[in-house]
Amino acid sequence: MHKFIKNPSKKKGTSPGTLLYLGKNKTEKVQIKAIDYSQAKITEKEIKSVEELSSFKSSSSVSWINVNGIHDIDLIDRIGKAFDLHPLVLEDIVNTNQRPKIEDFDEYLFIVLKMIFYQEKTSEVVIEQVSIVLGKNFVLSFQEREGDVFDGVRQRIRNGKGKIKKSGSDYLAYALIDAVVDSYFSILEAIGEKIELLEEKVMKNPSPKELNTIYRLKHDLIFLRKSVWPLREVISGMQREESKLITKHTLLFLRDVYDHTIQVIDTVETYRDMVSGMMDIYLSSISNKMNEVMKVLTIIATIFIPLTFIAGIYGMNFKYMPELEIPWAYPLLWIIMLSIGITMFLFFRKKKWL
Repeated sequence: MHKFIKNPSKKKGTSPGTLLYLGKNKTEKVQIKAIDYSQAKITEKEIKSVEELSSFKSSSSVSWINVNGIHDIDLIDRIGKAFDLHPLVLEDIVNTNQRPKIEDFDEYLFIVLKMIFYQEKTSEVVIEQVSIVLGKNFVLSFQEREGDVFDGVRQRIRNGKGKIKKSGSDYLAYALIDAVVDSYFSILEAIGEKIELLEEKVMKNPSPKELNTIYRLKHDLIFLRKSVWPLREVISGMQREESKLITKHTLLFLRDVYDHTIQVIDTVETYRDMVSGMMDIYLSSISNKMNEVMKVLTIIATIFIPLTFIAGIYGMNFKYMPELEIPWAYPLLWIIMLSIGITMFLFFRKKKWL
C-alpha cells in the first residue's frame, strides 16, 4: 500500500493550514486552463498569471478553471487568495493522501475525489487526487498532473449539447463528479476481464506467477474500495446539504450519480470476493496437484515393496540357499515378481486409484 500513501510523515509537527505537497517530486510548470461559458458564448484560454483569475470570480457566466499540477505551493497559495479559499482547504488540496470528502464553507463547497486510471501495459492501477471547489459561478479543479477523464465534459461545453451550457456551476461540478464515477466502470471492466482469464489459468495450471497476480489484484481492489466507499458519503452529503450553491434541478442528477456509485461499490465487493475465492482455488489446486504426485509415488513405492523384499532375501550372502542350485530359479523369481507387480497395478486400476 506504500505507493498509495505518499510521505505522510512530512506533516508531522506542522501547524494547521501549512501548505506541504506530499505527492511525487515534480519540476514541470503548472498549467492553468480556463473555460468561461454561457448559453450564448464560450471562451477558452490558458492562464499565464494568477491576476487573470480575478475576472472569473465576478463573471456573470460559468467559469471552469482547471489547474494541472499542485506541486507549486506558492502558486496554489496565490490561487487560494484570489478566490478567498480557507488555508485548510489549500492544505487539503496539496495533501494527496486525502480521503474523498465534502466540506461546506457557505460561499463555496470543497470536494475531494480520487481519479483512477488502469494501465494496460503494466496492469497497474494509478491513483490521482482531484480537488473541486464549487462557487456561485465558478468551479476550480486541482489535479496532480496533466491528463484526466474530463474530455467528455469539455466536448459537451464546446458543442453546446445537453443541459450543461443552460445550467449553473453546480451542474458543472456534477458533470465532473459523474465523469470520475463513470471512469470507474471502465477500470472495473478491465479488472473483470483479467479476473476471468486468471481464474481459468488457476483452475488449469496454477503457478507462482498467477499467485503474484492474485495478490496484486487484491491489493488494487482494496484501494478501489477505499476510494469509492467515501465517495458515496460525498454524493449523499451533497444531496442532504441545504446549500444555496446546489439547485433542485442538479439534485435530481446527483441521485443518478449516487446510484452509479452504489453499482461500483457492489462490483468492487463482488470482485474482492472472487479474488479471495481465487486464492482458495489456487491453494486447493496446488494441494491437489501435490496429492496427485504423492499418490503416484506412493503407488510406485507400494508396488516395489514386495519386489524389494524378494530381492532382499535373495541378495543375502549365505552359502546354503537351496534355490541357488536350481537352474530355473532365476527366471521363476522374475515371473513371480512381474506377476506381483502386474497384479497390484491391475488392482489399483480397478479401485480407480490410478
